[in-house]
Amino acid sequence: MIERFEDYSWHDNAIHGFRIAEGADGCSGQLTLDIDFILEWLSPTDEEAAFAFVVAPADLVFHEVTDLVVSINYAACSASLQPMMINEIRRDAFTYPNGHSSFLWKIEINWPCNSFISFHSPSISQALRGEPIRSGAQHLLPSQRLH
Repeated sequence: MIERFEDYSWHDNAIHGFRIAEGADGCSGQLTLDIDFILEWLSPTDEEAAFAFVVAPADLVFHEVTDLVVSINYAACSASLQPMMINEIRRDAFTYPNGHSSFLWKIEINWPCNSFISFHSPSISQALRGEPIRSGAQHLLPSQRLH
C-alpha cells in the first residue's frame, strides 16, 4: 500500500491500459492502471540540453472501487490513439451515510484533452513490474515494457 499519498506524483505518467476486476463482495472491484511510472526527473546538464527521466513499468491499483466514471475523449482533440497521460491524481476524504470512510479520486488526463477517471476507493497500491530505465522520454518503448 502507498502509505503517504502526498509523497507521490503521477504527472505526465503514461497510461497504457486499465483493468477492472470484480470484487468478492460483488459490489466493489479493483481498478488497475498499467502505467510508466516516472521515478525521477533529471535536470538538463552541460552534455544534455533536455530533461531525462528514470521510468519503470508499474501497476497502480485502487482497491474496493465503486462509482467508477471513465471519460476518455480522443475525438475532442483529433488525437491519434496513443497512451493517455496523467496530469494529476487528486483525492478527497469521503464518508458514506453509514459512516464508512473512503476517498473520492479524480485522475485528470492531459492527453487526450477533456478526459478523466473518477471513483471511490479507500486504498491505493503500486508495484513496479521491471527495473527503472533512464530515458529521454517520459514513457517507455513497447520493447522496454515487456518483462
